[in-house]
Amino acid sequence: MRILAAMSGGVDSAVAAARAVEAGHDVVGVHLALSEAPGTLRTGSRGCCSKEDAGDARRAADVLGIPFYVWDFAARFREDVIEDFVASYAAGETPNPCLRCNEKIKFSALADRAQALGFDAVATGHYARLSGGELRRAVDADKDQSYVLGVLTADQLTRAMFPVGDTPKPLIRAEAAERGLAVAEKPDSHDICFIPSGDTQAFLGARIGMRPGAVVDADTGERLAEHGGVHEFTVGQRKGLGLPGPARDGQPRYVTSIDAESGTVEVGRAERLEVTRIVADGAVWTAGSAPSGSVEAMVQVRAHGGLAPVTARAEGDTIVMDLAEPLRGVARGQAAVLYLPDAERGDLVLGSGTISATDSVVHA
Repeated sequence: MRILAAMSGGVDSAVAAARAVEAGHDVVGVHLALSEAPGTLRTGSRGCCSKEDAGDARRAADVLGIPFYVWDFAARFREDVIEDFVASYAAGETPNPCLRCNEKIKFSALADRAQALGFDAVATGHYARLSGGELRRAVDADKDQSYVLGVLTADQLTRAMFPVGDTPKPLIRAEAAERGLAVAEKPDSHDICFIPSGDTQAFLGARIGMRPGAVVDADTGERLAEHGGVHEFTVGQRKGLGLPGPARDGQPRYVTSIDAESGTVEVGRAERLEVTRIVADGAVWTAGSAPSGSVEAMVQVRAHGGLAPVTARAEGDTIVMDLAEPLRGVARGQAAVLYLPDAERGDLVLGSGTISATDSVVHA
């Protein structure tokens, strides 16, 4: 097959491309330029889209002996990822920009261009498995990225390859070294690539501006403090609340709800974070069609953690999930990804939606 290998400049995508070459495919490497000012992106271990990363990707392609190109997706990235990220925080939500990048850039814009150029599939270094068109968790549970891929449609998955999902990360690094790839020991990227300083609040504040509001006690309604904008908070947050002192009962306080329209941020005890129902909009059924009736599944609401058993049902474009036990720290704007447990072959991803509402358990 003709394979377009998306090469971020890291070890995972380099080995993914190498495995595609070794399998006998006709492989072309491509690095995505996602910033209109790439020199402003962070370098070293903290980024994934810098000039340094582009150079690392090019050198890996040279070692593999494959053609290599850099494609400019900066405008699309700004519109579909950065602007979406800012708008979501302004609405009091908690978005996941990496998830949106996979959905809108790597497996939509990039895959569409690849198909137009005659490529059969796009290979990436994501830790996930494809089996018979089904998306499953990776072998390496600590590196599993099926959550951020849960927004993909069944059709998009027919044009995707995840060559490293069947291997633990330490073995991927060892393989990269054996292949002579200089990125073998390159640290993993983390944080948000388009925020050079790492200061998310400052980044958002510069784009949203001051939108003052009140921090209030969820139990009593007492006005406890003022804030500069709801973008400074996320549900479940404990630190940086701007409170004048500890609560009367001595227990820590957490952000329990955010109302962007009124600018009100409620804080309360940890128990107030517990929810028993999750409603998610924009349903995408990665496994194909929506299930008929109710299905017993597991839901994951954060990239790392937030996993719980649910009874889920589709209602048009919406997924309603009733939790078997209360779950804490569920925020609007996050993705709710449904799985069918399967220890032998890796949990199967059923589909996903964006959390729009929850029902809470309120403890007196």
